[in-house]
Amino acid sequence: MPVYVPDQDRFLEIAKNAVECRVKRVEKKGIVKLKARTKRYLYTYIVTADQANEAIEKLKSVCKTIKEV
Repeated sequence: MPVYVPDQDRFLEIAKNAVECRVKRVEKKGIVKLKARTKRYLYTYIVTADQANEAIEKLKSVCKTIKEV
């Protein structure tokens, strides 16, 4: 089961240790899911489509590899 993280700063801290980060866009609901895979857990952070570009730019500076799903 993925672990939901409600705070962006906490998610960025987790993403520093992530093996891989993924970006999943859900067009019907108008949200973007940011996922960080660590050795033990999959962490998920959800943002609106409007805030997605800003959040992805912050994620690119922290995470090693980013995939668009």
